[in-house]
Amino acid sequence: MNNAEILRYLRTSSKVDDERLLLLIEQCCDEINNTVTPKTLHRIFDCMVDDDGLTIGDLTFKSRRLADNLKGCKKVCVFGATLGTECDRLLRTYSVSDIAKSMVFQACLASKIEEVCDSLEDKLKAQGFALRQRYSPGYFDLDITENKKIFELLELTKRIGLTLTDTCQMVPTKSVTAFIGIEND
Repeated sequence: MNNAEILRYLRTSSKVDDERLLLLIEQCCDEINNTVTPKTLHRIFDCMVDDDGLTIGDLTFKSRRLADNLKGCKKVCVFGATLGTECDRLLRTYSVSDIAKSMVFQACLASKIEEVCDSLEDKLKAQGFALRQRYSPGYFDLDITENKKIFELLELTKRIGLTLTDTCQMVPTKSVTAFIGIEND
């Protein structure tokens, strides 16, 4: 996990020298690395992009911004990633017993899920794919309800235990779904 990113999530200067805070970050990172088991699932699909959105098979994702991001792509990687339920349990525990640790733990988990997503992108790049910036439901004009289609497309609940609430929030909370445009076929 990236200390500078964790400090940014905490809205603190990356040049902070508070030994107690830095030790707490180190302890939280160690606990996360020893207890959390990330899971990811991705698939690459042929796609059509027009001015209004993205179409994969018979599913259409309406978003002009997503379409702009994917313009010219004929393939797209769709993925889900989660840190699992243990992180939610630990967050609940610390939010009751140690609010400072809870805040640091939350920032460390945010950094960890980004690390997991970046690792997936690195694997795709190692396979020779040229990638666009990842784009998730909830960004700009891509409604969060579009997560329902991603869950259907990838069977995320069945395959990696990721679920959606009635309001399309993901459980476990430290989870991501996204599209990554592939520039080369």
